[in-house]
Amino acid sequence: MQTSPDRHEYPAHWEADVVLRDGGTARIRPITADDADRLVSFYEQVSDESKYYRFFAPYPRLSAKDVHRFTHHDFVDRVGLAATVGGEFIATVRYDRINADGLPASSPADEAEVAFLVQDAHQGRGVASALLEHIAAVARERDIRRFAAEVLPANNKMIKVFTDAGYQQKRHFEDGVVRLEFDLEPTDRSLAVQRAREQRAEGRSVARLLAPGSVAVIGAGRTPGGVGRSVLDNLREAGFTGRLYAVNGALQEKELGGVPAYGSVRDIPEPVDLAVVAVRAERVPEVVAECGEHGVQGLVVVSAGYAESGPEGRERQRELVRQARTYGMRIIGPNAFGVINTSPDVRLNASLAPEMPRAGRIGLFAQSGAIGIALLSRLHRRGGGVTGVTGVSTFISSGNRADVSGNDVLQYWYDDPDTDVALMYLESIGNPRKFTRLARRTAAAKPLVVVQGARHGGAAPQGHAVRATRLPHATVSALLRQAGVIRVDTITELVDAGLLLARQPLPMGPRVAILGNSESLGLLTYDACLAEGLRPLPPVDLTTAASAEDFRAALTHALADDGCDAVAVTAIPAVGETSTADAALAEALRSASAAAPDKPVLVVHVELGGLAEALSAAASTAPQAAPPALPFAGSNHPIRPADRPPTVTEVPEVEADSRLIPAYPAAERAVRALAEAVRYGQWRREAADPGRVPEYEDIDEKGAAEQIDALLGDGGMGGLTLGPDDTCALLGRYGIDVRRALPAPTPDEAAAAAERVGYPVALKTTAPHLRHRADLGGVRLDLADEEQLRRAYAELTSLFGTPEELRPVVQAMAPRGVDTVVRAVIDPAAGAVLSFGLAGAPSELLGDTAHRLIPVTDRDASSLVRSIRTAPLLFGWRGSAPADVVALEELLLRLSRLVDDHPEVVSVSLEPVVVAPNGLSALGASVRLAPPPARDDLGPRTLPVY
Repeated sequence: MQTSPDRHEYPAHWEADVVLRDGGTARIRPITADDADRLVSFYEQVSDESKYYRFFAPYPRLSAKDVHRFTHHDFVDRVGLAATVGGEFIATVRYDRINADGLPASSPADEAEVAFLVQDAHQGRGVASALLEHIAAVARERDIRRFAAEVLPANNKMIKVFTDAGYQQKRHFEDGVVRLEFDLEPTDRSLAVQRAREQRAEGRSVARLLAPGSVAVIGAGRTPGGVGRSVLDNLREAGFTGRLYAVNGALQEKELGGVPAYGSVRDIPEPVDLAVVAVRAERVPEVVAECGEHGVQGLVVVSAGYAESGPEGRERQRELVRQARTYGMRIIGPNAFGVINTSPDVRLNASLAPEMPRAGRIGLFAQSGAIGIALLSRLHRRGGGVTGVTGVSTFISSGNRADVSGNDVLQYWYDDPDTDVALMYLESIGNPRKFTRLARRTAAAKPLVVVQGARHGGAAPQGHAVRATRLPHATVSALLRQAGVIRVDTITELVDAGLLLARQPLPMGPRVAILGNSESLGLLTYDACLAEGLRPLPPVDLTTAASAEDFRAALTHALADDGCDAVAVTAIPAVGETSTADAALAEALRSASAAAPDKPVLVVHVELGGLAEALSAAASTAPQAAPPALPFAGSNHPIRPADRPPTVTEVPEVEADSRLIPAYPAAERAVRALAEAVRYGQWRREAADPGRVPEYEDIDEKGAAEQIDALLGDGGMGGLTLGPDDTCALLGRYGIDVRRALPAPTPDEAAAAAERVGYPVALKTTAPHLRHRADLGGVRLDLADEEQLRRAYAELTSLFGTPEELRPVVQAMAPRGVDTVVRAVIDPAAGAVLSFGLAGAPSELLGDTAHRLIPVTDRDASSLVRSIRTAPLLFGWRGSAPADVVALEELLLRLSRLVDDHPEVVSVSLEPVVVAPNGLSALGASVRLAPPPARDDLGPRTLPVY
């Protein structure tokens, strides 16, 4: 059945950029009538074998009728999508709606036949898998629920594309053809397959940027000191193992600083994997085009003048991303500081950092170049607080984060064998829902420490495109912690935690042994442990006369104690102590800790001259003259020119399995880092058994869906707040009972309402300025009879105003208990969030509210109740009767199910929920319905569009 090609407008929202299996990018878009020449050119480059597999017969060329059919679509019953690179087709997919007899059809037929064709040069890149995800999403949007495909038995690659997608499918063999049928509804397996492919592709795209075989620096000038020339010199001095080129159209020389020089990337005779772009912003488009035509795989754009400079720059930045992706390239930047990879197989310093940091196990990501270099300095210099006890694996400074983001880097670090700890400085989170998902998976394998800048500025830094969120920063932080992220507040804390996690095992619990030669320093450490929620053992004072052997014996004894999970060693050097004594103490601690590799050890020291020098010698990146390398380090001396970190070639090797002990100049810093490690270790153990989402037989999911559809259908598509009856009915379908409050506009109606619900009753005002404010006197409780009710009614109206102003209601008294608040909200950026706290001042004034992402498991519900600071009030504080926490947890789980099952429920508030010793009572409830925000995490893989 032929339909008009303009039956529907061009669906621009189907356009998307995707990352392919090899890390390159492609653009997916609908095929239109203007693509006739592109289609013919594409088909000419497909092998005869691939054509045979597509049409089941020799088909050397497309007829004019074929071209018209394959380029004219109604975007409903007939749809074609193309994957393009450089504006040219590399693959196509199409579906045609069919009826039960396999003939062309229109809606309500819900089946379609699908067929692919991939250019041979691009087979094996995952193009067909990406196209299948997108054509399936398009089909679901057009009410198609099932695909059918006919494939020749010898076409194993295409059969594998379908079978590996994770959909429920059936397979038949008829007339020499394999017929595959599969439902398009996403399944747990199809989502798992999609996310695994996403991880491999995005991780590979970052790997191509961090481990190139060749680098061209575009904009390197003759005079040292310019941006381009600095990057070129840094690459050369770091000992980059690949091919290096200088590019500048003004150069006549064949070499620049010993590096082959060319006027254009096009002139370089060999392939170029990575280009560092350091030219004026107005020249960047020309450079990007040259790079794309030469086959460059990725760009690091250090040029400024983009979104950070205003609206014109933002549009320039968008065009930069569009242009680069057209050629299949990914971008770090613009306005980037650069990238570093210390692997001896790469030795890449494509950045403005003048020194190559020491190789190690910490990955660094910073959206700010200034913060990035500060992090490198903290980790690798002698001085500035905690001295680095390990080095860096990779460093990425993303600048304006127009393309490659922290999410992409997490995908890379997850599989990177050279990175044990990930440290991130973020000024914005572009996709919180995805970041939380990736962080949870990464944190289950290796520690992820995050500090977020611009927390209180109310807006993202210029140049950062960020989805709007209605959640306060404290809520976002709580959700990140739920995902296993170690959230810290300062750069110092970021480094402190990273150094401990990089070289010490995770503690199995909060019990901390404290020993040292200073009673005062031990007591400070003890107090700091209590402040951080740890369980310190009484400090062991070795006295100032303690020798290195005394320290070794005491540490050995502490580590052997089954009642100890970690050891903090406090040390002050004796006046006039020699470097030899310092070295002996360091060696004693190292040997003792090596005998107990399952417990972390850290040092708190007071710097008095020689000890700091001996400590910093352990892992300083500066050349060391006399003392041998020691296992821990720390210093506060200002850095001197002679002490600047050397390049990696000057740094002595450290055994990969050596156990380096971090040292801290203050007890508070050491203990705070240890406390973060304790909490993270606990999260890791709990994450191994995340719990389950319970099933409740009395939940009426279908009835709730019908009620929601009816309410939204009655003029509520813009969103509506439900009235009391609809609210109680909807919550009741999920087993959440709300005590009804009957309106009492007059004393007589109040008395009648009390008779209906039964005495004793409560009389409450519901005016906005008095609602949930019992402290203002707008509530009268335990009214035993009509006389007390009428007296209370008269008091309220005389004190606060007329009944019309107060909106009084009558409600049956609930059993006494603890007043709590339970809320759920769907945030457009973070997703569905469940919140819990005590009613009144604890939640509102002190911010004592806990949060979990929906769906909530039974373990989540249990931890949610216990994670607020005022939780002891629920568990019999000061002899009071314990509240029915089991009933409270069930309420949380039921509400989580409601919001998860019906995303149209965008907001629910239960306030107050009185939790008694036996059971609970929800005394107030509000529900808001609206069309749910789009969930791109359930759709096909796409790169964000900024």
